[in-house]
Amino acid sequence: MCSEGRIIKIKNLEYNELPKIRLPYDTTRYEKLTGLVREENLSTVCQEANCPNIFNCFSKGTLTFMILGNICTRNCSYCSVKTGKPFAPNKTEPSKIAGIIKKLKLDYVVITCVTRDDLSDGGANVFAETVREIKNKNPNCKIELLISDLNGNWEALKKIIAANSQVIGHNIEVVKRLFPTLRPQGSYERSIKLLKNLKKYNSKIITKSGFMIGLGEKDKEIIQTMKGIKSADCDIITIGQYLAPNVKHVPIKKFYSAEEFSFLKEVGESLGFKCVESAALVRSSFNANSSYKKVREKI
Repeated sequence: MCSEGRIIKIKNLEYNELPKIRLPYDTTRYEKLTGLVREENLSTVCQEANCPNIFNCFSKGTLTFMILGNICTRNCSYCSVKTGKPFAPNKTEPSKIAGIIKKLKLDYVVITCVTRDDLSDGGANVFAETVREIKNKNPNCKIELLISDLNGNWEALKKIIAANSQVIGHNIEVVKRLFPTLRPQGSYERSIKLLKNLKKYNSKIITKSGFMIGLGEKDKEIIQTMKGIKSADCDIITIGQYLAPNVKHVPIKKFYSAEEFSFLKEVGESLGFKCVESAALVRSSFNANSSYKKVREKI
């Protein structure tokens, strides 16, 4: 059993004291990929959310497409994605994404979205159509979806599940106590219910969730959040360090050490997750293909 009191305490750091990590990347491939995305007028969460892994991932031909536009109907204080009134979904988006995947010869792809509370189905039909288009043009490509909470529309969730992607994920993002201040339009209980319903409607699907730390959560709240996600029989969990996009966003309260992240990985494994990704630069879709393979080996 895990101990809730074993997380190592370290001195909080100032923002400008964050260690700078320089990762090697293939400039030519990075520029080719960004050019393709720009040419087709598509969005990636890697770019919209200022992901710290973007150069490394893009140079390897790995990216996470963001469907349903690039304007979110919610306003979470930690997120750099634009918020406001979105445009109507682009009907050509699914086909264009499938086409880029074919050009890049990708064998694994992650599809996520902005939250679309303005749509009655939360964008479920677009998710399903995107999966169908990818399968049609890329029959050997594995597909992972990272979906919103759909505002609790479980019939819409069934449509997404019926499209038969290999993995469906939904992120908790922050510990329960911080929802009212950081995710006021979200609901911890609704997110956990969605994860539970994924397994309820299709017990064979691989499910995934994750959250950030460094936002002022307590040690015991981190463990409680992990236990809450595991109560939904979730297969994969990701835990990463929150990095404020800019000074307008909620500030970083703490930088966690490598030892602390390693401990959380041990906790996750002891709780029974089939795959635990826990490190400062871990994001929900980072090493997604590797995580999927780890789970497949254990099924």
